[in-house]
Amino acid sequence: MLNKIIFIWRNDLKRLLLFYENKRSVADKFFWYLFSFFIFINIICYWFAMVSAFPGLVFGPTFSYYFKIQFPVGFLGALFDSLSFFITIYIIRRALLTINNRIYIAHLSIDILIAVVATFWVVFVFIISGWVISYIDTIGQSVESIKLYDHETNIDKRTDKYISSVNDALINPSHNIKNIYFGIIMGFSEMIPTIIHFTMFFRSIFYSLYNKQSNFND
Repeated sequence: MLNKIIFIWRNDLKRLLLFYENKRSVADKFFWYLFSFFIFINIICYWFAMVSAFPGLVFGPTFSYYFKIQFPVGFLGALFDSLSFFITIYIIRRALLTINNRIYIAHLSIDILIAVVATFWVVFVFIISGWVISYIDTIGQSVESIKLYDHETNIDKRTDKYISSVNDALINPSHNIKNIYFGIIMGFSEMIPTIIHFTMFFRSIFYSLYNKQSNFND
């Protein structure tokens, strides 16, 4: 049963890898197309998360600030997505070369680790993005104004603030539903490889069970 599931899973991955290699062979600027695609996805996820979780921040006096943040968020998010994409392709190639099913599963399980790392990357992205925009906004302002925004322009204070929010979300998830929801939406693009693997895995289980049932009925 397990061998049949992995056999179907392997075939699906081979077709996916072949599709990627064909597309890359005909596109000289594949990386830039991919990078631009991920920038677009990250910005869409950002606005969807902001509007659905924190509409008061978007449709208020802070709109200008959150509008500017979308650009570093899109760039930094796309940077991680592009890197994880090529790491995933490398992992798929290695997995398809192995004969041992356990080693095959172990290779593809690395994508789960990538999804976990992506969670911390989302936090890093917002620490850096907010810091950059706040720093730019204070250029040319008075010393008093700069001190007023010290909690935003001071990278250490921003880091402590976000780490505190993450810890609080882990300890009291029911009190941080919006923040958790926001993080999931923002991490969607980073989780695409993991989602694809799980989809293929459950698809192979379904087909194995369906074929087994069909043979049984026959």
